[in-house]
Amino acid sequence: MNAPAPKRPKDPKDRPFRNLKDLKAVKREIDTRARLEQERAAARLAAAARLKAEKEFFSHAIGPVKALALQHLPGHRARVQRALPAPIPTQKQRDEQAVMQEAISDDFDAETLLDTDEALSFRRPGMGPDVVRKLRRGNWSIQRQLDLHGFRREDAREALAAFIREANKAGLRCVRVVHGKGLGSPGKTPVLKGRVQSWLIQKQEVLAFVQARPADGGAGALVVLLAQG
Repeated sequence: MNAPAPKRPKDPKDRPFRNLKDLKAVKREIDTRARLEQERAAARLAAAARLKAEKEFFSHAIGPVKALALQHLPGHRARVQRALPAPIPTQKQRDEQAVMQEAISDDFDAETLLDTDEALSFRRPGMGPDVVRKLRRGNWSIQRQLDLHGFRREDAREALAAFIREANKAGLRCVRVVHGKGLGSPGKTPVLKGRVQSWLIQKQEVLAFVQARPADGGAGALVVLLAQG
């Protein structure tokens, strides 16, 4: 069987009145209900007034707006133009700072740091003499070469710095730098030989270097040992 429907509260006006006391009680209840209904109506009006004021304030704050033609937008999505970052060449600045840190000077005196042997070899402090002997004997195979023939001094210096940096970054340990014997230069003296030695000594990646063996270029080239990258 279906459950009986809940009974609605009876309206006080429908109650039977036995005496004046019952009539007064009903009147008080009617007045209370009327007051509550007035309070609810006033609250609804106040909420509507607040909402209207907020909408007017928002409209005033954003100014005039234009409706989007949504039918022309794929997926009914607005295309918002994002603000692009300021065109600051940060990568260029980092590259320039790296170049400044790795700069090598022409005024550096390298002769006092060269070993006074027949080939004027070099080894960084802390490297034993056996490193130079092994390098001269060819214990390390040459993995890459830079030929500076035909380079002017400034171009040669930049090319050598970039070559050493990239070789070290690639994990190479032994490279050859060809500076030439100077046979085609005035006085038949090697123009770049001393410069290349000085530049290499200033590079922290360089641990040692020796004059190449005759088969590897002899007096016109240097075999360079690099630190592990």
